[in-house]
Amino acid sequence: MGELCSLKNIGKVVEEQLNQVGINTIEELREVGSKRAWLLIKEIDDSACYNRLCALEGGIRGVRWHDLPDDVKKDLKQFYNDFSHGDE
Repeated sequence: MGELCSLKNIGKVVEEQLNQVGINTIEELREVGSKRAWLLIKEIDDSACYNRLCALEGGIRGVRWHDLPDDVKKDLKQFYNDFSHGDE
């Protein structure tokens, strides 16, 4: 396992997906941001869900995704809904 697994919420599978889309370091993940990283993962894994988006944001912030501030979760939910409705 690489350094991304050292982040909260980021396990082996998500780290492998991040690596597949060209994100290999914590710094790269921070630069790309959770939304863009999630979109890249969504391109290779259609099952990428809202929880994974929150997990990425929590990893960047160093908190469990359940503990993200409500306004951040609301923003991520809106982003997820906007994107998901575009797929239907």
